[in-house]
Formats: sequence, structure tokens, C-alpha cells
Amino acid sequence: MKILNKKTLFTLLLTVVLVMATTTVALATGDGEVATSNYFSTFWALVPPLVAIVLALITKEVYSSLFIGIILGGLLSVNWHPVAALDNIINAGFITAVSDTAGIFIFLVILGALVALINKAGGSAAFGRWAETHIKTRVGAMFATFILGILIFIDDYFNCLTVGSVMLPVTDSHKISRAKLAFIIDATAAPICMIAPVSSWAAAVSEFTEGTGFSGIELFIRAIPYNFYSLLMLVFVVAIIVMKLDYGPMKLHEFNAMNKGDLFTSGKDNVETAEVEDANPKGKVIDLILPVIVLVVISILALIYVGGYFAGDDFITAFGNTDATVGLPWGALVALIVTIIYLIARRVISFKDAMESIPKGFKAMVPAILILTFATTLKNMTGLLGADVYVKALMDSAAAGLANFLPAIIFLVACVLAFSTGTSWGTFGILIPIVAAIFEPTSELLIIGMSACLAGAVCGDHCSPISDTTIMSSAGSRSNHMNHVSTQLPYAITVAAISFVVYLIAAFVQSAYVLLPIGIVLTVGTLFVIKMLTKNKTVE
Repeated sequence: MKILNKKTLFTLLLTVVLVMATTTVALATGDGEVATSNYFSTFWALVPPLVAIVLALITKEVYSSLFIGIILGGLLSVNWHPVAALDNIINAGFITAVSDTAGIFIFLVILGALVALINKAGGSAAFGRWAETHIKTRVGAMFATFILGILIFIDDYFNCLTVGSVMLPVTDSHKISRAKLAFIIDATAAPICMIAPVSSWAAAVSEFTEGTGFSGIELFIRAIPYNFYSLLMLVFVVAIIVMKLDYGPMKLHEFNAMNKGDLFTSGKDNVETAEVEDANPKGKVIDLILPVIVLVVISILALIYVGGYFAGDDFITAFGNTDATVGLPWGALVALIVTIIYLIARRVISFKDAMESIPKGFKAMVPAILILTFATTLKNMTGLLGADVYVKALMDSAAAGLANFLPAIIFLVACVLAFSTGTSWGTFGILIPIVAAIFEPTSELLIIGMSACLAGAVCGDHCSPISDTTIMSSAGSRSNHMNHVSTQLPYAITVAAISFVVYLIAAFVQSAYVLLPIGIVLTVGTLFVIKMLTKNKTVE
């Protein structure tokens, strides 16, 4: 309780300081016109998200931490003028955030309703009973989650929420902590999408490749073997499952899950869970599998429809032009309607039950929607402060004297930028044109540099508590968000450190056939060392 009070006091104190600073500047500036921010394109552009992240890690409370970061960003963007700051926070911040992510909000709500509907019909309970007879070990349950994550490579949001919804009853029955489930989901979301040529991520990367000497999809495919963070993260997940290894905060979560039946360790009261206690005993496995199949198929069709496939474009071009914020809600709505009709026809639920599931699903997704809104608003504040311009200047200065270490430097810069802003797409959108200008067109070093940029973007996104994919993984696993962040961070940092070493070597050994095996050996070897160092340590 004393620790909690100190954390709360720290947050309140920082808020008071910001309010006092606002009042002071308000008295000094009056109502005159506000000049361009003095903090534009400086290190201060990254301070608001860093403050929010540090506060979230200290207090374990994400809403107030993000809000303080938003306030700080708004004040910095207008030189501490309170009225103009409020205008930026509301208009350029929250309203723009809701507008930009409206499609994802719709997708979240519909998917939440779909999950509640399947639970009410007894599909999840039936799948859990089936899993008890077919997946008999914790290792098997984790591998099943991992494999399903690999198979759903179309989009990271879709991956996080679908894998979580399907595997939650299985992992719960085998006493796998929600934090561990969230990590496996997150590790097979963005990393998989970043090495899948047919995905929304490949389409996003293709938009920024002008001037590289390659077509968008060609550059993306050639970069895959050098995307060490994404590839080594998959190796890492398999290794810790096989070795039955956990370390850092995750070790306590897994210990409590296995020995005490506590799947949360902390933050259970903050997690919205779907209601399964009144599930229909007539439910069958097909009541879960069929809606998921319909969701996958219709979502893929919707994505290529939005991209122009049925208007004459080829499949790859359609994926390059698609908009996931339109296609995914399109597919989810069709899947929801089909599922309602199917379950009513099966007479496992009534029309009234189906309609009651919609607000229940919305309620379950409210925490994720709120965090996503706050995180996107904070990103908008960072954009107003010119973080992209500041990072470009850093990269230009680094290119002058550190040519041999550029892939490793690009990886680090991408990690920091994605961690600070919480967006991998925004990160590689900023860095790809810069990387293209640094290296010779069509050279192998250009491919390695692009891969380092993409890998760093995924890594920073993976670590950041304000990342939309991290938020979606928490939502999909019904895990407390800060539990997911704190338990995943040591794992992500381990793979990031190994990837950095491989990128250092990559400037001199420009061959994926040599570099990737080195990375795999380093990953497995590091885990063996960690296991030896932690095997005698007690869980605290």
C-alpha cells in the first residue's frame, strides 16, 4: 500500500507541476497569438511519450500516464499557452485520433460482440472441452497458440484479437498465465505480418519505397531474410516453450498460474472478461470454428475488395492499395450477421440473446478502445512537435561518419522512435525515405538498411506500452495491459540486443545465409545461459 501511495503521489505531483506551469505561462502570455513551438524538431518532441511510458511502468496505471503525456505534448506544441494547448489536444489530438481509428474501433466492437455471441452459444466452452482431450500439455497449448498466430498473417489487429479469442479457453484450462498468452499473441502478430508478403504491413511498406530502385513488394520480399528481430523472435518463442524457460516478471506470473491457479497475478479487477458461466451446453466446436473461418475468409475478401481487386487490379496490387481500417470492419460485420443467423437457425440461442451479446461485447472492448484513443492522441501530439524532422536530422548526421555501423544505428533509431511514438508504420514511414537516400540504389546494403529499419520499427512497437498492437494483444488475451508490457519487455529486449549484434556484423558480412544462422545460435545460446543463471533463483 505504501508503494502504491508513493506512485499515486508521484503522478499527482507531476500533474500539479504541469498545471502550475500552465497557469504561470497563461499569466505571462495573455491572450495574444501563439508562436510556432520553440520545441519543434528537438529532443523535446520525444519527451511527452517518454514521460507517459515511464509513468505507466512506474505506476502500472496507463490512463493517467497517457493523459499526462498528452497534456505535456499539447503544452510544448504551443510554447505552454494553455488555451491553444487545449485546442490542439481536443482538435488535433482526440478528435483526429477518433477519426483516424474509427474503423478499428468498429472492428473491435464487432469482434467483441462476436466473441460474446460465441460464448453465449457455448462454442468457446465446447472448444475448451475438445482441447482438454486433444491438447494435453501446457507446451502443446502454447505451441497451438503460436501456430495459430503464424497462420493468421493478414493483419496484426486481426491476429491479436482472433488468436486470443480462440485460444483463451485452451490456455486457461492448462493454467497458462494471461501475460504469457499475451506475449505469444504479440510475438506472432507484428513480427509475422512484417515477414508475410501478403499482409497489410507489406502493403504499408510498399507505399514508401519510391526512389529505392525496387518495386514495393520486391523490396519487402528481399528484406525478409535480413529482418532479424522478427525472425529471431519466432525462434525465441519456440525456444522458451521447448526449454520451459521464463525469466523476469513473467516467471512470477507463470509460477502463480501453475501453482496457485492465479492467471493474472495482479490487475484482475481491471480486466473485462466475457461471460461463459451461462454458456449453452448444446454448443459444439463448430459454433466457434465456423464463425472464425467466415471471419477470416470474408476479411480477406473485404481487404482485396477495398484495394480494388474486383475492379480489375491483381491480387498483390489490391493488397498494396487496401485500407485495413475499412476492410476489417467490413469483414467483421458480415461475419457477425452470418454468425447470428447460423446460431439462431441452430437454435442454440434466441434472437434476444444475440442482441444482448452486442453490448456485452462492446463493454469488453472499452478498455482497449480507451487506451488506443489516448495512445493515438499522444502520437498526434508528438507529430505536432516534429519528431520525424528531429529523427531525420539525427540520421543524416550519423550517416556522415559511421557508414560501417549504419544498419545497427538504423535499427536502434527505429527502436527508439517506435517505442516513443508507439507506431511501427509511422516509424518506417519516416525512416524508409531517409534510408533510401543514404545507401546506393539496388545495393545489398540498402536491403540490409531497409530490413534494419523495419525490424527496429517492429521491436520498438513490440516494447512500447502505447503501441496499438501491444494494446490489441492485451485485449485479445483479456490481460491487464501493464502486466503484458512489464512481462514482455525483458523478452523483447533480449531479442533486440541479439539483433543489434547481428546488424553490426551485417555491415561486413552481407549474406543472410551466414547472418541468420549466427542470430539463431546467439538466441538459443543466450537462453541457455539465462536458464543456468536463473534456475536456482526463487520466485518473489
